[in-house]
Order: sequence, then structure tokens, then C-alpha cells
Amino acid sequence: MKQPTQYHRDGDDAADTERLQRYVDVLDDVLDYARERDYKGWDYGDGMSSRLLLSVPIDNRWFNLAVQEFIKRSPVNVRPLFLVEQRRNFKGITLFAMANRTRAQLAEWFDGDRPAETYREDAAALTEWLVENQAKGYSGFAGSHRHVIQHISGRNGPRSGIPHSPNIVSTAYGVKALLAGREFDPGYPDIAKTAVDVMLDDLNYRPKDDGAVMDYYLSHPKDSYTLNALAIGARLFVELYDHFGDEELLERAERVYDFVASKQTDRGGWYYREPASASHLSMDNHHNGFIVECFQRYEQVVESGRYDETLARGLDFYARELFDEDGAPNFDEENPYPRDIHATAQGILVFTYAGQYDRAERAIDWALANMYVPSEGRFYFRKHRFYTKRMTLMRWCQAWMAYAIAEYVATRISGVPTHGYGIDADGIERLRAAAESP
Repeated sequence: MKQPTQYHRDGDDAADTERLQRYVDVLDDVLDYARERDYKGWDYGDGMSSRLLLSVPIDNRWFNLAVQEFIKRSPVNVRPLFLVEQRRNFKGITLFAMANRTRAQLAEWFDGDRPAETYREDAAALTEWLVENQAKGYSGFAGSHRHVIQHISGRNGPRSGIPHSPNIVSTAYGVKALLAGREFDPGYPDIAKTAVDVMLDDLNYRPKDDGAVMDYYLSHPKDSYTLNALAIGARLFVELYDHFGDEELLERAERVYDFVASKQTDRGGWYYREPASASHLSMDNHHNGFIVECFQRYEQVVESGRYDETLARGLDFYARELFDEDGAPNFDEENPYPRDIHATAQGILVFTYAGQYDRAERAIDWALANMYVPSEGRFYFRKHRFYTKRMTLMRWCQAWMAYAIAEYVATRISGVPTHGYGIDADGIERLRAAAESP
């Protein structure tokens, strides 16, 4: 195996290259697990895809919710018993596409069992899949869950089949993946830009208080707002602004960011919804991480300082109250359990982009020690106080951890937060020159 080069940032110590190699080896195993299964698997909210449920001649909201939530919350994986279909998840594919592309770049410094071209080919194929499997019938490019989800307020499609119902989060990550994958098809950014019309028209971008809001999904209640989804929607506009330079995109982003910033609590975090009474979730871990990351991305692109205080307070709350010192993620501001692998992945991203590499490493190492099966290359879902949910959900566990680890390694060796885009050409040339210098 090639010995990785040590990389330096000005004034910083050299990266621990043995540690980075160990993380890359984990990344390879996690991607192998997904590749061997064609990136298909069970998902967090897939209970409505139970063939047993669909065989029952009852289509009742409360019955659907009962079955869906039982499958989701069971301490053991009952999906095989309920004949739940394993599918690709749209957001999961965006994460796998970006992780594979970054891993192909990392092959210049970190060897593995597969050549760089394997990762690059997968990245290209998965990005193309996103275009081919976007939600149909809307104003532009849109991402949708691939399982029907029953909400109290409605559901995202017919009882059976694959729904075509756009939501902010899936669409925003799809936009990021298309922009990152523009080397595979120069037309991808133009496709991604059409997602703006989905935000404006289909998801009802509109003024609210001193900012703006959108609907997280089509059947979202109109009297509440999902704050992390709004932040991710604002970031969608920023990503497109960064590529196209359209000032109107930045203005739309800032209106939504303003609304989200105004809902920050005195404690520093955000409730899941506004008003807080609209959800059973409180200031939970990974949704707060989404919001912090979105403000990080804004400041990286715009560098205006507009949300410096918001970001500083949010990051302090996130690190202080939502993670233990050993890297274990707390569920929310009051409860340590269950400890969720998605929360760990989001923590890795936030701490990496903040330059808090020690915290990111503690999060990775905690996950490897408590939630990982090395012989199989898979992560567990959740660790409760007295038991662990040992099922592996393809998007929730594998995609998020692959993406997070790839981001950590790429950011460490480049010295710049990569935010899903990998190491740019200038960065690669700079690193090559550094490696060749005496």
C-alpha cells in the first residue's frame, strides 16, 4: 500500500497520515458494502413499502401510521418479516455519488483495493441516475423520497409504487451532487438550476415575518415551518449562486436564512419546527447540525459576516450540548439516548468544516468503536441505553458515514472545507507540488 504523503497547513501540525489511511480503509469498506448491493437497502421511513401492509384491503391514515411507525421504531429489524422492499434512496444516492467522486480524487494519495476509475465510474453513474429518477411532473429538477411516507397531514403519493413528490432536502442534495458532478456532463448545472422553480412554485417560497419560508414537502402543514429544511433550502440557493453568480439567488437565500436565524433560541440551538409545539422533536442533534452546516456554507461562499454571531452561538451549542467529550452524539439537548449514527455523521461534517478536527476525529473513532462491524463494512443504526439497533439502513447509516469520512479526509489534506465538491484542480496541483518539494 502506498504511504500517504503528509500535508501541512500553514502554522498547523502535519495531518496524522496513519489515521487518515485508516479512515480511507473504512470508507472503502463502506462503499464496497453499498456497491455490492447496488446501493439499495432499507430506509428509515420505508414501512409503507411493506408487501404485507399493501395486501391488507384497508387504506386508513391511522392504520398506515401504526404499521409504518412500528416498523421504524421496533428494537429489532422487522422489515424482512413485513416484506419491505429494498430500494435506492434519492438523497442516499446523492451522498454516495459525492463520496465516490471524492474517493476517486483521494486515490492519488491513498491506495486501496480498487482503482480510482471504479469510484469515478460509480460517481458518474449515480449522478446520471439522479437525473433519470428525479420527481416527474414539477417545475424543474426535484428529489423525492423513494418510499411512500404517511404523515398525519397526508402522504407523499399513492399507497403503492415509487412516489414523485418533491421535498426541499432531497432536492437540495440533488443540486449539490449535480454541481459536484459537472465534470461528467457539463449540462448538469443547468439542470440543477431548474430546481429554483420547484422551490418558488411547487414548494411555495413566500415572505414570512422579516424573511421567507418554503414548504418542506407538498403536504406540509401550512401553519408551521421545518427549520432545518428551510436552512437546507437556503443553502440550495447559495450553491447555485456560487456557481452562476446570480445575485437574485443570493437575495432569496438570505431571506430564508434571516427567518431561520430569527428562530435561534437563547440557548443557541433550534427547535425542529416553528412553532416548537408543532413537533415532538426538540433541539435534536442532526437537524441542528444541518442548520449549522448551512450557515457554514453561506459564510464560506459569501464571506459577509452577516451570520457570524448566529453561527458562533449555534456551533457552541452544538458542540457543548449535543456531543459528549468522547465523541458520542446526544439525541437532543436533554437526552443522551438514543445515540444515532446519522448524528455522528453530521457531527463529523460540522466539526470538519469548523476546523475542529479533534472533535471530528473523536466522533469518527466513537462510531468505529461502538457502531461499526469491520468485517462487514457496515454501521449500526442506533445505540440505546440498554440495547443497540443493529440494523443497517443504506442511506441513514452507510451513505451518511461514507460522505462524512470522505469529507473529513479531503478537507484535512486540502486544508479547505470541501462541502461535497472534493478537491478542486488548483488544490490538487498545489498538493502535488507540496508532495514533490524537499
